Amino acid sequence: MQGRLSAWLVKHGLIHRSLGFDYQGIETLQIKPEDWHSIAVIFYVYGYNYLRSQCAYDVAPGGLLASVYHLTRIEDGVDQPEELCIKVFASRRNPRIPSVFWVWKSVDFQERESYDMLGISYDNHPRLKRILMPESWIGWPLRKDYIAPNFYEIQEAH
Repeated sequence: MQGRLSAWLVKHGLIHRSLGFDYQGIETLQIKPEDWHSIAVIFYVYGYNYLRSQCAYDVAPGGLLASVYHLTRIEDGVDQPEELCIKVFASRRNPRIPSVFWVWKSVDFQERESYDMLGISYDNHPRLKRILMPESWIGWPLRKDYIAPNFYEIQEAH
């Protein structure tokens, strides 16, 4: 089932794939990585002025990685703001997705966490580096094919 935004994107020749609606009725769209930045700017201009959250997940062992964006259109005098979910899939071998930091600054730490945990590189992010794991950490801990090291450094709590 195609939603209002999907129909609008089709009307304007913007390539995407409708993934339907989630359990709350929020429209979900899939955007190709190479189209994501320009479509993100279009959504911002269209009124989606708030990036509520960004997260990422490993679709399947050896499969694609996904970066998920929850956008909200906040307007004065509107009780129920419009929401939209965007999924951008990247290959596991070279997971690269354009950063939307310059569109929504709130994505800063969230893209860094996705990089740190899954190894998705967000092109043009101003400070893309590990945020939770030490810089020396090898691997991407939330990938389904990650093999945990058999040692852990114990640090004193004081």
